[in-house]
Amino acid sequence: MGTLKVHDLTKTYGETVAIDHLGIDVRDGEFFVILGPSGAGKTTTLKAIAGLIEIDEGSVEISGIDMTQVEPYHRNVAMAFESYALYPQKTVAQNLASPLKSGRHARYSEQEQTQRINDVTTTLGINHLLDRLPKELSNGQRQRTALGRVLVRPADIYLLDEPLSHLDAKLRASMRAELKAIASRSSTTTLYVTHDYQEALALADRIAVLRTGKFIQIGTPEQIWREPIDTFVARSVGQPEINLVDAVVRGGRVRALGGGIEFAAPAALGLTEGQQLRVGLRPSELMVNREVHDHDWLRVAGRIRLTERLGRDVELDIEVGDGNLIVVERADRPHQEGDEVMLDIHLPNVHLFAGGEPDEDTARLGSALGHTAAPLPEALEEEVGE
Repeated sequence: MGTLKVHDLTKTYGETVAIDHLGIDVRDGEFFVILGPSGAGKTTTLKAIAGLIEIDEGSVEISGIDMTQVEPYHRNVAMAFESYALYPQKTVAQNLASPLKSGRHARYSEQEQTQRINDVTTTLGINHLLDRLPKELSNGQRQRTALGRVLVRPADIYLLDEPLSHLDAKLRASMRAELKAIASRSSTTTLYVTHDYQEALALADRIAVLRTGKFIQIGTPEQIWREPIDTFVARSVGQPEINLVDAVVRGGRVRALGGGIEFAAPAALGLTEGQQLRVGLRPSELMVNREVHDHDWLRVAGRIRLTERLGRDVELDIEVGDGNLIVVERADRPHQEGDEVMLDIHLPNVHLFAGGEPDEDTARLGSALGHTAAPLPEALEEEVGE
Protein backbone atom coordinates (compact mmCIF):
# COMPACT_ATOMS: atom_id res chain seq x y z
CA MET A 1 0.00 0.00 0.00
CA GLY A 2 1.19 3.54 -0.68
CA THR A 3 0.31 7.10 -1.54
CA LEU A 4 1.41 9.06 -4.58
CA LYS A 5 1.90 12.80 -4.78
CA VAL A 6 2.99 14.38 -8.05
CA HIS A 7 3.70 18.10 -8.09
CA ASP A 8 4.36 20.33 -11.10
CA LEU A 9 5.52 17.37 -13.22
CA THR A 10 6.85 18.55 -16.58
CA LYS A 11 8.53 16.75 -19.47
CA THR A 12 9.48 18.21 -22.85
CA TYR A 13 10.98 16.72 -25.99
CA GLY A 14 12.54 19.61 -27.89
CA GLU A 15 9.73 22.06 -28.59
CA THR A 16 7.04 19.52 -27.67
CA VAL A 17 5.59 19.65 -24.16
CA ALA A 18 4.57 16.07 -23.37
CA ILE A 19 3.36 16.71 -19.81
CA ASP A 20 2.77 20.20 -18.53
CA HIS A 21 3.01 20.95 -14.77
CA LEU A 22 0.85 18.01 -13.71
CA GLY A 23 -0.22 17.61 -10.11
CA ILE A 24 -2.15 14.74 -8.49
CA ASP A 25 -2.57 13.35 -5.00
CA VAL A 26 -3.49 9.65 -5.09
CA ARG A 27 -4.71 8.23 -1.80
CA ASP A 28 -3.63 5.00 -0.15
CA GLY A 29 -5.50 2.09 -1.78
CA GLU A 30 -7.19 4.32 -4.36
CA PHE A 31 -7.88 3.20 -7.92
CA PHE A 32 -7.05 6.35 -9.86
CA VAL A 33 -7.62 6.51 -13.63
CA ILE A 34 -6.08 8.92 -16.13
CA LEU A 35 -8.40 9.23 -19.13
CA GLY A 36 -7.32 10.85 -22.38
CA PRO A 37 -6.95 10.37 -26.14
CA SER A 38 -3.84 9.09 -27.89
CA GLY A 39 -0.99 11.59 -27.66
CA ALA A 40 -2.34 13.28 -24.53
CA GLY A 41 0.70 12.26 -22.44
CA LYS A 42 -0.69 9.32 -20.47
CA THR A 43 2.22 6.90 -20.96
CA THR A 44 4.79 9.66 -20.46
CA THR A 45 3.17 10.45 -17.11
CA LEU A 46 3.45 6.83 -15.96
CA LYS A 47 7.07 6.56 -17.10
CA ALA A 48 7.95 9.75 -15.26
CA ILE A 49 6.38 8.44 -12.05
CA ALA A 50 8.18 5.11 -12.45
CA GLY A 51 11.49 6.90 -13.01
CA LEU A 52 11.93 5.49 -16.52
CA ILE A 53 12.45 8.95 -18.00
CA GLU A 54 14.07 12.07 -16.58
CA ILE A 55 11.71 14.92 -15.84
CA ASP A 56 12.45 18.60 -16.48
CA GLU A 57 10.56 19.97 -13.49
CA GLY A 58 8.48 18.79 -10.55
CA SER A 59 8.61 16.04 -7.97
CA VAL A 60 7.32 12.51 -7.34
CA GLU A 61 6.58 11.42 -3.77
CA ILE A 62 5.69 7.80 -2.97
CA SER A 63 4.50 6.82 0.50
CA GLY A 64 5.76 10.09 1.90
CA ILE A 65 9.28 9.77 0.43
CA ASP A 66 10.61 12.03 -2.32
CA MET A 67 11.49 9.65 -5.18
CA THR A 68 12.30 12.27 -7.80
CA GLN A 69 15.99 11.36 -7.96
CA VAL A 70 15.62 7.70 -6.93
CA GLU A 71 16.35 4.95 -9.47
CA PRO A 72 13.31 3.01 -10.77
CA TYR A 73 14.57 -0.20 -9.11
CA HIS A 74 14.18 1.34 -5.65
CA ARG A 75 10.76 2.98 -6.08
CA ASN A 76 8.81 -0.25 -5.43
CA VAL A 77 6.33 0.37 -8.22
CA ALA A 78 5.17 -2.27 -10.68
CA MET A 79 4.32 -1.19 -14.23
CA ALA A 80 2.46 -2.96 -17.02
CA PHE A 81 3.25 -1.72 -20.53
CA GLU A 82 0.80 -1.72 -23.42
CA SER A 83 3.58 -3.27 -25.55
CA TYR A 84 3.81 -6.39 -23.28
CA ALA A 85 7.61 -6.24 -22.68
CA LEU A 86 7.86 -10.02 -22.08
CA TYR A 87 11.09 -12.04 -22.14
CA PRO A 88 10.79 -13.90 -25.46
CA GLN A 89 13.02 -16.82 -24.38
CA LYS A 90 11.09 -17.47 -21.15
CA THR A 91 7.83 -19.35 -20.67
CA VAL A 92 4.75 -17.71 -19.19
CA ALA A 93 5.59 -19.22 -15.80
CA GLN A 94 9.17 -17.97 -15.98
CA ASN A 95 8.04 -14.48 -17.03
CA LEU A 96 5.67 -14.36 -14.08
CA ALA A 97 8.31 -15.63 -11.69
CA SER A 98 10.96 -13.11 -12.74
CA PRO A 99 9.77 -10.25 -10.47
CA LEU A 100 9.77 -12.67 -7.50
CA LYS A 101 13.42 -13.66 -7.99
CA SER A 102 15.06 -10.25 -7.74
CA GLY A 103 15.58 -7.49 -5.23
CA ARG A 104 13.43 -7.37 -2.14
CA HIS A 105 11.15 -10.08 -3.54
CA ALA A 106 13.90 -12.70 -3.83
CA ARG A 107 13.05 -13.80 -0.29
CA TYR A 108 9.95 -15.68 -1.50
CA SER A 109 10.30 -19.44 -1.27
CA GLU A 110 9.58 -21.65 -4.27
CA GLN A 111 6.29 -22.65 -2.67
CA GLU A 112 5.27 -19.02 -2.13
CA GLN A 113 6.24 -18.14 -5.70
CA THR A 114 4.18 -21.02 -7.07
CA GLN A 115 1.17 -20.01 -4.99
CA ARG A 116 1.31 -16.38 -6.11
CA ILE A 117 1.69 -17.43 -9.75
CA ASN A 118 -1.22 -19.86 -9.49
CA ASP A 119 -3.44 -17.22 -7.88
CA VAL A 120 -2.80 -14.57 -10.53
CA THR A 121 -2.94 -16.93 -13.54
CA THR A 122 -6.25 -18.37 -12.35
CA THR A 123 -7.68 -14.87 -12.00
CA LEU A 124 -6.44 -13.88 -15.46
CA GLY A 125 -7.46 -17.14 -17.12
CA ILE A 126 -3.96 -18.09 -18.31
CA ASN A 127 -3.14 -20.98 -15.94
CA HIS A 128 -3.21 -23.39 -18.90
CA LEU A 129 -0.50 -21.41 -20.71
CA LEU A 130 2.32 -21.65 -18.16
CA ASP A 131 4.64 -23.74 -20.37
CA ARG A 132 4.23 -21.65 -23.53
CA LEU A 133 6.61 -19.03 -24.90
CA PRO A 134 5.32 -15.53 -25.75
CA LYS A 135 5.55 -16.26 -29.49
CA GLU A 136 3.04 -19.08 -28.98
CA LEU A 137 0.45 -16.76 -27.42
CA SER A 138 -2.24 -14.55 -28.93
CA ASN A 139 -2.00 -10.81 -28.39
CA GLY A 140 -4.65 -11.01 -25.67
CA GLN A 141 -2.79 -13.84 -23.90
CA ARG A 142 0.47 -11.86 -24.06
CA GLN A 143 -1.21 -8.85 -22.55
CA ARG A 144 -2.72 -10.90 -19.72
CA THR A 145 0.73 -12.39 -19.07
CA ALA A 146 2.26 -8.90 -18.94
CA LEU A 147 -0.48 -7.82 -16.53
CA GLY A 148 0.08 -10.92 -14.41
CA ARG A 149 3.78 -10.15 -14.12
CA VAL A 150 2.83 -6.87 -12.47
CA LEU A 151 0.11 -8.23 -10.20
CA VAL A 152 2.13 -11.23 -9.02
CA ARG A 153 4.35 -9.19 -6.71
CA PRO A 154 3.50 -6.73 -3.94
CA ALA A 155 4.25 -3.09 -4.69
CA ASP A 156 3.47 0.28 -3.20
CA ILE A 157 1.82 1.34 -6.47
CA TYR A 158 0.67 -0.46 -9.62
CA LEU A 159 1.13 1.58 -12.80
CA LEU A 160 -1.04 0.12 -15.57
CA ASP A 161 -0.71 1.44 -19.12
CA GLU A 162 -3.82 0.46 -21.10
CA PRO A 163 -3.50 -3.17 -19.93
CA LEU A 164 -6.79 -4.32 -21.50
CA SER A 165 -6.49 -2.67 -24.91
CA HIS A 166 -5.69 -5.88 -26.85
CA LEU A 167 -8.45 -7.99 -25.31
CA ASP A 168 -11.74 -8.71 -27.04
CA ALA A 169 -14.87 -6.93 -25.77
CA LYS A 170 -16.20 -9.83 -23.67
CA LEU A 171 -12.88 -10.53 -21.96
CA ARG A 172 -12.23 -6.81 -21.47
CA ALA A 173 -15.52 -6.45 -19.59
CA SER A 174 -14.79 -9.41 -17.31
CA MET A 175 -11.22 -8.25 -16.73
CA ARG A 176 -12.46 -4.83 -15.62
CA ALA A 177 -14.34 -6.51 -12.81
CA GLU A 178 -11.38 -8.74 -11.95
CA LEU A 179 -8.95 -5.80 -11.85
CA LYS A 180 -11.22 -3.88 -9.49
CA ALA A 181 -11.54 -6.96 -7.26
CA ILE A 182 -7.77 -7.57 -7.24
CA ALA A 183 -7.05 -3.96 -6.32
CA SER A 184 -9.69 -4.06 -3.59
CA ARG A 185 -8.39 -7.31 -2.08
CA SER A 186 -4.77 -6.23 -2.11
CA SER A 187 -5.52 -2.61 -1.09
CA THR A 188 -2.75 -1.61 -3.49
CA THR A 189 -2.80 1.92 -4.85
CA THR A 190 -3.35 1.75 -8.60
CA LEU A 191 -2.72 4.38 -11.28
CA TYR A 192 -4.37 3.24 -14.50
CA VAL A 193 -4.34 5.01 -17.87
CA THR A 194 -6.83 4.47 -20.68
CA HIS A 195 -8.54 6.13 -23.62
CA ASP A 196 -11.72 4.11 -22.94
CA TYR A 197 -14.31 6.03 -20.94
CA GLN A 198 -16.15 2.83 -19.99
CA GLU A 199 -13.02 1.47 -18.32
CA ALA A 200 -12.58 4.76 -16.49
CA LEU A 201 -16.17 4.86 -15.22
CA ALA A 202 -16.19 1.18 -14.26
CA LEU A 203 -12.84 1.09 -12.46
CA ALA A 204 -12.07 4.48 -11.01
CA ASP A 205 -12.49 5.86 -7.55
CA ARG A 206 -11.45 9.11 -9.20
CA ILE A 207 -10.68 10.12 -12.79
CA ALA A 208 -8.26 12.72 -14.16
CA VAL A 209 -9.08 13.80 -17.71
CA LEU A 210 -5.87 14.56 -19.61
CA ARG A 211 -5.55 16.70 -22.73
CA THR A 212 -2.25 17.68 -24.41
CA GLY A 213 -0.24 17.11 -21.26
CA LYS A 214 -2.58 18.93 -18.86
CA PHE A 215 -5.22 17.68 -16.45
CA ILE A 216 -8.50 19.34 -17.39
CA GLN A 217 -10.63 17.94 -14.57
CA ILE A 218 -10.20 15.55 -11.63
CA GLY A 219 -13.24 14.04 -9.92
CA THR A 220 -15.32 10.96 -9.20
CA PRO A 221 -16.94 9.13 -12.12
CA GLU A 222 -20.26 10.77 -11.25
CA GLN A 223 -18.72 14.24 -11.18
CA ILE A 224 -17.04 13.71 -14.55
CA TRP A 225 -20.32 12.49 -16.03
CA ARG A 226 -22.66 14.95 -14.33
CA GLU A 227 -20.51 18.06 -14.09
CA PRO A 228 -17.99 18.07 -16.95
CA ILE A 229 -15.90 21.23 -16.66
CA ASP A 230 -16.00 21.88 -20.41
CA THR A 231 -17.09 20.44 -23.74
CA PHE A 232 -13.88 18.39 -24.08
CA VAL A 233 -14.60 16.48 -20.87
CA ALA A 234 -18.28 16.14 -21.83
CA ARG A 235 -17.28 14.58 -25.17
CA SER A 236 -14.71 12.30 -23.49
CA VAL A 237 -17.34 10.20 -21.69
CA GLY A 238 -20.27 8.58 -23.44
CA GLN A 239 -20.80 6.86 -26.77
CA PRO A 240 -22.39 8.16 -28.92
CA GLU A 241 -20.89 11.50 -27.93
CA ILE A 242 -22.96 14.13 -26.19
CA ASN A 243 -25.14 16.20 -28.52
CA LEU A 244 -23.80 19.78 -28.59
CA VAL A 245 -26.07 22.30 -30.30
CA ASP A 246 -25.78 26.07 -30.58
CA ALA A 247 -28.28 28.16 -28.63
CA VAL A 248 -29.01 31.78 -27.75
CA VAL A 249 -30.80 33.58 -24.89
CA ARG A 250 -33.90 35.40 -26.12
CA GLY A 251 -36.55 36.97 -23.89
CA GLY A 252 -35.33 35.13 -20.82
CA ARG A 253 -35.41 31.77 -22.58
CA VAL A 254 -32.75 29.48 -24.04
CA ARG A 255 -33.55 28.80 -27.68
CA ALA A 256 -31.81 26.02 -29.67
CA LEU A 257 -32.31 24.24 -32.99
CA GLY A 258 -34.33 27.15 -34.43
CA GLY A 259 -36.79 26.98 -31.56
CA GLY A 260 -37.14 23.21 -31.68
CA ILE A 261 -35.86 23.24 -28.10
CA GLU A 262 -36.77 26.12 -25.80
CA PHE A 263 -36.85 26.49 -22.02
CA ALA A 264 -36.57 29.17 -19.36
CA ALA A 265 -33.05 30.47 -18.80
CA PRO A 266 -32.01 29.48 -15.25
CA ALA A 267 -31.74 32.64 -13.16
CA ALA A 268 -28.91 31.16 -11.07
CA LEU A 269 -26.56 31.22 -14.07
CA GLY A 270 -26.93 34.96 -14.72
CA LEU A 271 -27.38 34.57 -18.48
CA THR A 272 -27.83 37.77 -20.49
CA GLU A 273 -30.00 38.66 -23.47
CA GLY A 274 -28.39 37.57 -26.75
CA GLN A 275 -25.76 35.41 -25.03
CA GLN A 276 -24.48 32.58 -27.21
CA LEU A 277 -24.51 29.12 -25.62
CA ARG A 278 -24.13 25.46 -26.37
CA VAL A 279 -26.69 23.00 -25.11
CA GLY A 280 -25.39 19.51 -24.23
CA LEU A 281 -27.74 16.53 -24.29
CA ARG A 282 -26.46 12.99 -23.69
CA PRO A 283 -28.05 10.46 -26.10
CA SER A 284 -28.63 7.93 -23.29
CA GLU A 285 -30.58 10.49 -21.23
CA LEU A 286 -33.11 11.43 -23.91
CA MET A 287 -36.35 9.46 -24.09
CA VAL A 288 -38.90 9.01 -26.86
CA ASN A 289 -42.68 8.95 -26.29
CA ARG A 290 -42.43 8.33 -22.54
CA GLU A 291 -45.18 10.89 -21.72
CA VAL A 292 -43.45 12.29 -18.68
CA HIS A 293 -45.42 15.21 -17.19
CA ASP A 294 -43.22 16.27 -14.27
CA HIS A 295 -42.41 20.02 -14.29
CA ASP A 296 -38.68 19.22 -14.61
CA TRP A 297 -39.27 17.65 -18.02
CA LEU A 298 -39.46 19.27 -21.43
CA ARG A 299 -41.37 17.75 -24.37
CA VAL A 300 -40.37 18.61 -27.93
CA ALA A 301 -41.63 17.33 -31.27
CA GLY A 302 -39.36 15.44 -33.63
CA ARG A 303 -39.23 13.02 -36.56
CA ILE A 304 -37.04 9.92 -36.78
CA ARG A 305 -34.68 10.25 -39.74
CA LEU A 306 -32.51 7.16 -39.27
CA THR A 307 -32.29 4.12 -36.99
CA GLU A 308 -29.26 1.93 -36.29
CA ARG A 309 -29.46 -1.27 -34.25
CA LEU A 310 -26.71 -1.56 -31.60
CA GLY A 311 -27.37 -4.90 -29.90
CA ARG A 312 -29.85 -4.35 -27.08
CA ASP A 313 -30.05 -0.64 -27.99
CA VAL A 314 -31.02 1.34 -31.06
CA GLU A 315 -29.48 4.65 -32.08
CA LEU A 316 -32.00 7.14 -33.41
CA ASP A 317 -31.22 10.22 -35.47
CA ILE A 318 -34.15 12.55 -34.71
CA GLU A 319 -34.91 15.74 -36.59
CA VAL A 320 -35.80 18.52 -34.13
CA GLY A 321 -36.44 22.08 -35.29
CA ASP A 322 -33.77 22.97 -37.86
CA GLY A 323 -31.26 20.37 -36.64
CA ASN A 324 -31.05 16.85 -35.31
CA LEU A 325 -30.25 14.94 -32.11
CA ILE A 326 -28.85 11.45 -31.54
CA VAL A 327 -30.85 9.38 -29.05
CA VAL A 328 -30.14 5.90 -27.67
CA GLU A 329 -33.16 3.79 -26.72
CA ARG A 330 -33.74 0.13 -25.90
CA ALA A 331 -34.24 -1.85 -29.10
CA ASP A 332 -37.41 -3.50 -27.78
CA ARG A 333 -39.27 -0.19 -28.20
CA PRO A 334 -40.81 0.04 -31.70
CA HIS A 335 -39.33 2.89 -33.72
CA GLN A 336 -39.51 3.34 -37.48
CA GLU A 337 -37.82 5.83 -39.77
CA GLY A 338 -40.25 8.64 -40.58
CA ASP A 339 -42.22 8.31 -37.30
CA GLU A 340 -43.36 11.55 -35.67
CA VAL A 341 -42.35 11.38 -32.00
CA MET A 342 -42.22 13.41 -28.83
CA LEU A 343 -38.80 13.71 -27.25
CA ASP A 344 -38.76 13.87 -23.44
CA ILE A 345 -35.83 15.79 -21.94
CA HIS A 346 -35.05 15.91 -18.22
CA LEU A 347 -33.93 19.50 -17.59
CA PRO A 348 -31.46 18.67 -14.76
CA ASN A 349 -29.56 16.58 -17.34
CA VAL A 350 -29.30 19.42 -19.86
CA HIS A 351 -25.83 20.98 -19.80
CA LEU A 352 -25.26 24.61 -20.71
CA PHE A 353 -21.82 25.57 -22.03
CA ALA A 354 -20.45 28.91 -23.16
CA GLY A 355 -20.71 29.55 -26.88
CA GLY A 356 -17.71 29.30 -29.19
CA GLU A 357 -16.35 28.21 -32.54
CA PRO A 358 -17.11 24.62 -33.70
CA ASP A 359 -13.59 23.34 -32.92
CA GLU A 360 -13.26 25.32 -29.66
CA ASP A 361 -13.74 23.75 -26.23
CA THR A 362 -15.80 25.98 -23.96
CA ALA A 363 -16.58 25.99 -20.24
CA ARG A 364 -19.68 24.50 -18.63
CA LEU A 365 -21.98 27.06 -17.02
CA GLY A 366 -24.43 24.71 -15.31
CA SER A 367 -27.60 22.72 -15.97
CA ALA A 368 -30.86 23.92 -17.47
CA LEU A 369 -32.17 24.24 -13.92
CA GLY A 370 -29.01 25.87 -12.62
CA HIS A 371 -27.86 22.76 -10.72
CA THR A 372 -26.85 19.13 -11.24
CA ALA A 373 -28.65 17.00 -8.71
CA ALA A 374 -29.89 14.15 -10.90
CA PRO A 375 -28.72 10.57 -10.16
CA LEU A 376 -26.63 8.50 -12.55
CA PRO A 377 -28.63 6.83 -15.35
CA GLU A 378 -29.31 3.13 -14.82
CA ALA A 379 -26.86 1.99 -17.54
CA LEU A 380 -24.07 4.07 -16.02
CA GLU A 381 -24.80 2.80 -12.50
CA GLU A 382 -24.26 -0.74 -13.85
CA GLU A 383 -20.89 0.24 -15.35
CA VAL A 384 -19.68 2.06 -12.24
CA GLY A 385 -20.86 -0.78 -10.02
CA GLU A 386 -18.91 -3.49 -11.86
